[in-house]
Amino acid sequence: MADPSTYRPAPGTIPDAPGVYRFHDAAGRVIYVGKAKSLRSRLSSYFADLAGLHPRTRQMVTTATGVEWTVVGTEVEALQLEYSWIKEFDPKFNVRYRDDKSYPVLAVTLDEEFPRLHVYRGPRRKGVRYFGPYAHAWAIRETLDLLLRVFPARTCSGGVFKRHSQIGRPCLLGYIGKCSAPCVGRVDAEEHRGIVQDFCDFLAGHTDQLMRKLDREMREASEQLEFERAARLRDDLEALRRAMEKQAVVLGDGTDADVVAFAEDELAAAVQVFHIRGGRVRGQRGWVIDKVEETDTAALTSRFLTQFYGEQASLADQADAGGTPVPREVLVPMLPDDADTIAGWLGDLRGSRVQLRVPQRGDKRALLETVERNAKEAFQQYKLRRAGDLTARSAALQELQEALALDSAPLRIECVDVSHVQGSDVVASLVVFEDGVPRKSEYRRFAIREGAEGGDVGSIAEVVRRRFARYLAESGATPEGVQPDATTGSAIDPETGRPRKFAYPPNLLVIDGGAPQANAAADALAELGITDVAVIGLAKRLEEVWLPADPDPVILARTSEALYLLQRVRDEAHRFAISYHRTKRSKRMTSSTLDSIPGLGETRRAALLKHFGSVRKLRQAAVDEIAAVPGIGRRTAETVHSALAAEGGPGRGPGDDTREGAQER
Repeated sequence: MADPSTYRPAPGTIPDAPGVYRFHDAAGRVIYVGKAKSLRSRLSSYFADLAGLHPRTRQMVTTATGVEWTVVGTEVEALQLEYSWIKEFDPKFNVRYRDDKSYPVLAVTLDEEFPRLHVYRGPRRKGVRYFGPYAHAWAIRETLDLLLRVFPARTCSGGVFKRHSQIGRPCLLGYIGKCSAPCVGRVDAEEHRGIVQDFCDFLAGHTDQLMRKLDREMREASEQLEFERAARLRDDLEALRRAMEKQAVVLGDGTDADVVAFAEDELAAAVQVFHIRGGRVRGQRGWVIDKVEETDTAALTSRFLTQFYGEQASLADQADAGGTPVPREVLVPMLPDDADTIAGWLGDLRGSRVQLRVPQRGDKRALLETVERNAKEAFQQYKLRRAGDLTARSAALQELQEALALDSAPLRIECVDVSHVQGSDVVASLVVFEDGVPRKSEYRRFAIREGAEGGDVGSIAEVVRRRFARYLAESGATPEGVQPDATTGSAIDPETGRPRKFAYPPNLLVIDGGAPQANAAADALAELGITDVAVIGLAKRLEEVWLPADPDPVILARTSEALYLLQRVRDEAHRFAISYHRTKRSKRMTSSTLDSIPGLGETRRAALLKHFGSVRKLRQAAVDEIAAVPGIGRRTAETVHSALAAEGGPGRGPGDDTREGAQER
């Protein structure tokens, strides 16, 4: 634990100006980023009496070993720099909006000849229009099911669309009238795009004009005695009304606003956002944060608006999607101290004026109260879940400390697993758990070099040597006589300012295997002069825990949280190793099969694999089918067909599948 007085800046050296500051730890990692109107006033508050600080603020200043700052000209510049640094360094003591899922959206692929409507999660792409987010994927599917009878646009995947185009028959949706079946030419590309555009206009809030149009057509059909057509239009109108009811009407003036509310206690807070577009709730989402310092609602509002809209603007820029994620109005429970600054910044993101205010009465006040109730409910559910999770994880770490006689709880656990098929394509994985939770950004994978000749034991030893040699080099602690394949230096990369890949050691190293594997890992660490990392092996058969050089295993109770945590770590390492092994084996199979065929370059190989999907299907194809691929002539097709037939016959090649009796691990 560091003493803040040891790195407190000398009196008078901190400027009385707006700026952004960074606290860093002994390894140089940035652990907290903040902004201030007056750097002198703000930073001085961190070096007050420790007993009077918020518990997590006290933990932050005692973890830090130094503080730096950057002076800027205006508060808007400070806001922008703070957001940039938080995104770059991901400081562990900053407020983090944690959400265990990616909110689903309704995506419309306008960049395709026949646009598709589908549920989507993930990063935004160019040429795709998105509606949402929605709280649940089923809400999107339910809305789509209602609207497809009115807007019969394509919803199938590219493979399904291509297959039905080839067989000349539409899918079930085409038969029941919920798809206009462009795959079989019932409508051309222009007509289908018009249907999709009407669908987008409806979801964008332009509903009145469409409803009036359908009502007028229904009455005209009735007057002309076209009763069947009138009945269909009547049903379409009813479907639209039901879809509109699912998006509750909140305001009648076409309000374009986001409504934000919080529920909080001393240590954590929940935030809920309702997105109002065209006077209707178009989406809802929520997060939970841990408070790092004593923070009121106004400060939470400031941090949330900065991070949320900064992130949304970045996604919109990456996708090059039209429009802006920032609404005309943001309704909040309390104005932050820098409300004018944030409003100006939001206006710059939107390209026009943005109003940031607290509703006092009327429908907007009632809506804010509704969002607050949702935030309180989400916060209550979070606390119930977290109580169970934290209790279980704390119990697991405490049990491991006691069972393995460790000096402290293993807050960072790393696990190594090896994967291969009968000694071929040997790879290994290294996964990281911190506080009992996976830290996937620090997962690593290894292609085994020399160690494969020694089986699993030799592979484990090689991975441990490579991983910890890099640790010694990157932390600047390489002992004499050790020659790691990395450049000795500090734990922080001077070019990026971020921690190096292997700069921090685990408290506990878990090996997937028994006593021989654990002994090999311990010997590799001893060769490197590392004595402060505990090593265990976890054997699959009886879930025994083996300590190096101990003749008997440690037996953990089957119901213990410690064993459950070790199993989760081991299974995650196994999953990660298997996925890497399959990827590598697949590339080798493809390369060895097609690379040797004369006249077949990289472009043609890619075209063949894209068309047929795999080498196995290519091997089963006739010469005419191969020649039909763009860029593949008749002579090349005959060469490919002959080469594949000679190598493995039409059924299966030597590398297509795992051989019978070969166990993949």
